[in-house]
Amino acid sequence: MSSAVSGAVRLAVIYYSSTGTNTAVAKEMANAAANAGAEVRLLRVAELAPRAAVESNPAWAANADATADIPEAGPDDMLWADAVIFGSPTRYGNVSSQLKQFIDSLGGLWAEGKLADKVYSGFTSSATLHGGQESTLLALYNTIYHFGGVVVAPGYTDPSKFTDGNPYGTSHVDAQGQNPVDETTLRAARVQAERVVRFARAIKTGSAADGG
Repeated sequence: MSSAVSGAVRLAVIYYSSTGTNTAVAKEMANAAANAGAEVRLLRVAELAPRAAVESNPAWAANADATADIPEAGPDDMLWADAVIFGSPTRYGNVSSQLKQFIDSLGGLWAEGKLADKVYSGFTSSATLHGGQESTLLALYNTIYHFGGVVVAPGYTDPSKFTDGNPYGTSHVDAQGQNPVDETTLRAARVQAERVVRFARAIKTGSAADGG
């Protein structure tokens, strides 16, 4: 996905999804950002689980097959981006090992200061109500502080946020696959993506004006 607008904000939506919940949210964010004028890359991180484990869960296998054409994220995507939205299911109140592996591969860029001054945000999902959603996003944002990035969370900045109720980032409870991503979550995704693009554009424009 690319809107290739000259001077546009460049946004990478980088996510991990096992059974498809985060895939749906990531696609909605990518579409909303493109509609807001951003040039967008929708990217998944590499799967670490063995194929046998993936195939043991029909939903997991179906999502793997359905998203095989989505490119895998790499360090160059981080260099390209003005803003990054990371997505991960909750794993014991933390990000998934797959997303963590990708983040851990960025040490060289971090050491060179090339991850600083970008806008970052995050989204998540869990099987149960609450289920570690807020702690997952807070854990993710700890990484951004080390990057020297600018965290742009949705906050309670739109009336719809009082419906979905998570100011840290979009989150969804899938109830072991019983609750597909609904309009409440999709609306939260759009609000968050548009806010990220707006702030990234302001920072990019201001930096250009200052000669940065």
